[in-house]
Amino acid sequence: MPEGNPIQIRGLDHLVLRVRDLERSLRFYTEVLDVREERRIERAGLIQLRAGEQLIDLVPLDGPLGRSGGRGPEAEGRNVDHFALRLATFDESQLRAHLEKHGVEPGEVQTRYGAEGFGPSMYIRDPDGNVVELKGPSQPRAE
Repeated sequence: MPEGNPIQIRGLDHLVLRVRDLERSLRFYTEVLDVREERRIERAGLIQLRAGEQLIDLVPLDGPLGRSGGRGPEAEGRNVDHFALRLATFDESQLRAHLEKHGVEPGEVQTRYGAEGFGPSMYIRDPDGNVVELKGPSQPRAE
């Protein structure tokens, strides 16, 4: 730890998305991205989803937490630019078939840099227009 700085970041813990349609977003994350619901806090209007070691929290715009954030996500004003979900494997044809089956438009696959280095990645959008990057394992780079 650097002297004088008590902050040691180990990685992302969770992110909170304000959503227009809670049930539609819940279906997207659980059925399309295969995350699982971990818990609900009804009084706060919060559903927490387990995404590997991290959490994705969904809060409806009309719930207690959602209202506190002002206007909701729109085409010209999103809450988040994008977030990346690290995948264990990356088979483009299987990913495309799965996404299309669920009515999700798969993006172009490109090599992008992430926490583990360069690897394949694809951008998709959730029901609120948030960009979700599906990030494959890093690959050795030719120097």
